[in-house]
Amino acid sequence: MNQLVLEASVIEREAIRYTPAGIPVVNCLLQHGSRVTEAGVPRQVDLTLSAVGIGELSGALAACTLGQAFRFTGFLAPRRRQARTLIFHITELQNIQRI
Repeated sequence: MNQLVLEASVIEREAIRYTPAGIPVVNCLLQHGSRVTEAGVPRQVDLTLSAVGIGELSGALAACTLGQAFRFTGFLAPRRRQARTLIFHITELQNIQRI
């Protein structure tokens, strides 16, 4: 199974572009920070991740407030055919209410 769920903020976002088939696409950069336990030892994880929203989701992604936390769901895929670098394909996003 290839599914990733990540709470993160959009820190950079490109303008909506369209594929030759007319499908809207938005590329962005996500920032995540959390504290996890690995082998019984607490660890701080801070990362940035390239992501893309395609189709209907691109509009919601383009409307996200930069710096606001969201829960992103999607999958990882090579950036291009035969590439070693990965990109997170967002299939769902939810607003997270912080108290």
